Amino acid sequence: MLRHAIAPARFFSQVPNEIIRHPRLSSDAVRLLTWQLSLPDGADEPLSATAKRAGIKKTAFIRAKRELSAEGYLHEWRRQGPGGRWSTTQLVSNVPLDATEAAGARDGRPTDGIPAAGEPTGRAVGHSLENTVENTPNPPSPEEEFDDQDTALGRATKADGWEGGQAQDAEEPPASETAAVVAMPQELVESGVHALAAVSHSERRLRLGGHEVRQLAPLAGEWLQRGATVRDIREALTSGLPETVHCPAALVRDRLVRKMPEAPSFVEQRAIGTPPVPRVAAMRECAGEHLQPLLFRPVADERLCAVCRNEQAETTAVDASATPMGAGKALFAAARVALRP
Repeated sequence: MLRHAIAPARFFSQVPNEIIRHPRLSSDAVRLLTWQLSLPDGADEPLSATAKRAGIKKTAFIRAKRELSAEGYLHEWRRQGPGGRWSTTQLVSNVPLDATEAAGARDGRPTDGIPAAGEPTGRAVGHSLENTVENTPNPPSPEEEFDDQDTALGRATKADGWEGGQAQDAEEPPASETAAVVAMPQELVESGVHALAAVSHSERRLRLGGHEVRQLAPLAGEWLQRGATVRDIREALTSGLPETVHCPAALVRDRLVRKMPEAPSFVEQRAIGTPPVPRVAAMRECAGEHLQPLLFRPVADERLCAVCRNEQAETTAVDASATPMGAGKALFAAARVALRP
């Protein structure tokens, strides 16, 4: 392996190798973090805008944020302003920080010898929902709504039944975008269609048209592929619904994406799935004479491969050709063997 690298004279960023080679950060998470760290001082760009510029789709963006938060490279705080509106403050760092160290970096306090990541600032990232102008007793949790700044990726930014808020209508992305995010086998897509159709018929607030069911079926199919059942999908879509749902398709898409179960690991897939049957399991070793063992796929109970059967038929024909009646029988037997696969 040969490498050729020229040190840049300008317009470059210093990124620790621990980030680039991190075993638990996906490529989208590394790209999102390094892009944010490369921004100039004073740049006020939320993570959702960075993901849009980097071409990271919404499902991958959710996963990348979760990985960065779990490893301590991303911290978020939600605050309610005097007017009742909510804002989000995000902090990214090039070293892992716990909650205390992140709060110190945000407020400009020393962090026990660990330098603060970036300059402290109190700016708010993103914007809040337009209709949430009333004071709410508690901020909505990440499990109840998307981050406000995620609207840059075309997400449905609403709270399903959150007190003081209202369910918001969200514009549906085109079918091509959904197909690009989720690519499912056809049988899983059909199962997703049946699951969503059952929910639509049983819950009047989630009435979906045929086009909407087909558009959302790949997301439901991904639930099934990750080990969820039709009952799990029904509970995720119908639990805690607001009294009035203005856009059922947007709400269903929001919950299917936001509440999607984690994909099982390779070990879990092998544990819950049936191990694949080797292709050679149905094959048999030819009983004829070969320089090396020869495997063939028998049609019935034959012990010889097609080549050996043809040779055997030719030998039988030569031996039987000594008599007139034997010649006819030999030719008939040779024809039957030759026609076998």
